[in-house]
Amino acid sequence: MSQPGFKGSITTTGRSEALRLDKALFKAHPEFRQKAKIRAHILGPGTMLVTLDPDEAASQEASESDPVVAAYLAFLERDMAAHPERLHPFTEIDLARLASLTEGVPVSDDEVIPDDVTL
Repeated sequence: MSQPGFKGSITTTGRSEALRLDKALFKAHPEFRQKAKIRAHILGPGTMLVTLDPDEAASQEASESDPVVAAYLAFLERDMAAHPERLHPFTEIDLARLASLTEGVPVSDDEVIPDDVTL
């Protein structure tokens, strides 16, 4: 499933470069209202992810998260809503396979993940 895209252009405003984007984007995503503070994350050549500045997001009562993970979770949410027929519960065979993959791995609900671990 393809995400809806929004067209735009790179232009100049004053002495700065600016991104002009379709008004439809701002109607569909009001969190990117005019004068909102944003950050740009370069994911690779020709690919940029724009997110609300963490301070801006906090002011909108949004939780801080990894922008790539948040984008992926949003994609999954849209895909599940658009194609519920693709969702299937785990079978007994799936559960047995998962149990065999984790056999012998010690687990504790009280264990704390260290701060230096990246998920």
